Amino acid sequence: MECDVLIVGGGPAGLSLARSLADSSLRVMVVERQPETAIAVPGYDGREIALTHRSIATLKALGAWHLLPPDEISPLNEARVLNGASPFALSFETTGHGGGPLSLMVPNHRIREALYHSVRDQPNLTLLTGSGVSAVKTDARSVRVMLEDGRSISARLLVAADSRFSRVRELLGIDAEVNRLGRSMMVCRVTHEEDHHGVATEWFDHHQTVAMLPLNGRRSSAVLTLPAEAMKRVAALDDAALGDELTRRYQGRLGRMQVDAPAHVYPLATTYARHFAAPRAALIGDAAVGMHPVTAHGFNLGLQSQATLARLVREAAGSGQDIAAASLLRRYEMTHRLASRPLYAATNFLVRLYTDERPGARLARDATLRVGSRLPLARRAITAMLMQR
Repeated sequence: MECDVLIVGGGPAGLSLARSLADSSLRVMVVERQPETAIAVPGYDGREIALTHRSIATLKALGAWHLLPPDEISPLNEARVLNGASPFALSFETTGHGGGPLSLMVPNHRIREALYHSVRDQPNLTLLTGSGVSAVKTDARSVRVMLEDGRSISARLLVAADSRFSRVRELLGIDAEVNRLGRSMMVCRVTHEEDHHGVATEWFDHHQTVAMLPLNGRRSSAVLTLPAEAMKRVAALDDAALGDELTRRYQGRLGRMQVDAPAHVYPLATTYARHFAAPRAALIGDAAVGMHPVTAHGFNLGLQSQATLARLVREAAGSGQDIAAASLLRRYEMTHRLASRPLYAATNFLVRLYTDERPGARLARDATLRVGSRLPLARRAITAMLMQR
């Protein structure tokens, strides 16, 4: 089989890139290990995505936004950061930024579903499912990919969009900075007695981190982060006991909580590829940068990476240039590295500071929040980053 652009990974980044190339003359192919039913009707996975204004605009341009169920789009109006037992909170809201919400919360599986339906009938797209990649060979003019079922595909450009532990990245010989954090994250929809008023909280308590992300009505996405061993005990609780446990851990701030959807647990690891490109190949999404979820920007960076690459590829194709030229791939890598590296480094620093239980670190945490509250320019810059208009 032959195509112009071969995308490995049928997740949000991969499907978004395929859709971004819909108006080009390029033949696009997406290879996904899972069966097609798994991406056509993805199951609920617990993750709620805080979409920036830029990401919302991207999904609208891709024709996916109007496919989302309106009742599952929830406004996030303000974000507050709490530390330990301190009553002080550092707040970020939209005053001075044009009003409206900081971001909109949308379930991850609904975004995946909408993106699948946006590409389902795309004329220049072929979707191959049910087989992964076993080998990759590149030369000056093309790249050849062998699938596990024995099929072979030749392409002008290969794009890896197959998760933060990317098999294609490995086959391309690209190393990555991998940080396995020894912690696990539980995500769980809950109902509660009190109104959240559209406010998200990130509470760095001692030996745990609890985030509450507002959903429509008196519902939230509870995000609990614990050491991996401690999480095993919590994950074994039934729904009634888990509701009580989350109420206790959040100190009843929203009243009594009850589990509203199945909990999901994910081991935490961050990754950053040493390069985002190789001869005739590029990395997007989590294959390029696997963010810690604390800043909720991993998904948004993934959408940004595919948009950057798609723009360069469309420009090259429109002018009859090589869509996988080394100069094009260097421009993509430089652009996305500038967009991602500062945020990745700042996020990892934040996580290290606010999960360090040594006395000096505890004092530094509170001091950092209080200093931040006295720096309005810094707060406005962080708010602008969170919104990304």
